[in-house]
Amino acid sequence: MTAIITGTGLYTPPASITNEELVASFNRYVELFNERHATEIANGEVEALQPSSVEFIEKASGIRSRHVMDKDGILDPERLCPRLPDRSNDEFSIQCEMSVAAAREALSQAGRTTGDVDAVIVACSNLQRAYPAIAIEVQEALGIDGFAYDMNVACSSATFGIQAAANAVENGTANAVLVVSPEICSGHLNFRDRDSHFIFGDACTAVLVERDDQVAAGQGFEILGTRLKTKFSNNIRNNFGFLNRGDESGIGKPDKLFVQQGRKVFKEVSPMVAELIVGHLESLSLSADDLRRMWLHQANLNMNQLISKRVLGREATTDEAPVILDEYANTSSAGSIIAYHLNKDDFVADDLGVICSFGAGYSIGSVVVRKR
Repeated sequence: MTAIITGTGLYTPPASITNEELVASFNRYVELFNERHATEIANGEVEALQPSSVEFIEKASGIRSRHVMDKDGILDPERLCPRLPDRSNDEFSIQCEMSVAAAREALSQAGRTTGDVDAVIVACSNLQRAYPAIAIEVQEALGIDGFAYDMNVACSSATFGIQAAANAVENGTANAVLVVSPEICSGHLNFRDRDSHFIFGDACTAVLVERDDQVAAGQGFEILGTRLKTKFSNNIRNNFGFLNRGDESGIGKPDKLFVQQGRKVFKEVSPMVAELIVGHLESLSLSADDLRRMWLHQANLNMNQLISKRVLGREATTDEAPVILDEYANTSSAGSIIAYHLNKDDFVADDLGVICSFGAGYSIGSVVVRKR
């Protein structure tokens, strides 16, 4: 039994923040902080904050804007955090609503209904609650009879989820599996940190994976193989968790939000990703020359350019390695799937591509696909 990706979906939040807007808000926060701590700064007790700039952001990341679930709270210099009110237990969660929207597009693209789906995997970097599983809530909202579960492998959650879905299809556990990645990255981003306040955006993707004998000839992308890799690193970290209240001294500290050592990540992860992709292709008796496109994780433009160059042995064109982070910023596990969703319709039969994500963990997931 072979697994086929038959449909993809994307939910894009209606609000968007440009670099100019984000910098203006951050710099106002810096001014207020420095004014309020002028005496301590003069006495050398507190370090003055430095402003950000559009030029710095675009040179460091290639990001120009980001979609978010709430704009006003993020741009309020007295808050710098999205306003996302709690909902009652009788209401669907925010992540559930995002997932349903993306899932319905994926089902429509595949020509399927919710009755055709047996399982839901919610695979993302942050979950709104511990239990009940967001995936089971999505299953309920869509009216799917089967099973569902959450999984978290940070930025590689979606590709790891696709492998889990392919395994379920190939071993007969399910006929069709929805892999959904509702990423509200603005919720764990420290908008007071100059080095990272611009990195993330919000979005949700969905991928429908089905068994090949139920898919019409010429429809979808055959999953030729998947390859996963993890290697422990402290260079990308978020220490928020249910035990935080056990030590009050840590509550509200910066490490309870996203923190990273960006230069170390760039230096260490880039060669690992390129090596994994090349090795994965070789295991399938393929080479980089066989690829028409690489849908890479959308975290940093410089990183993607380096990885694609190492894989191809030359600079990649934007057709060979599409970029969506200029509009969406880093959407964690959703990024590579957004790139795939928006840049796959021009494929013809037998065209090959690789979906590859990488990030915290470290974690890397590679999915090689062929247009049927």
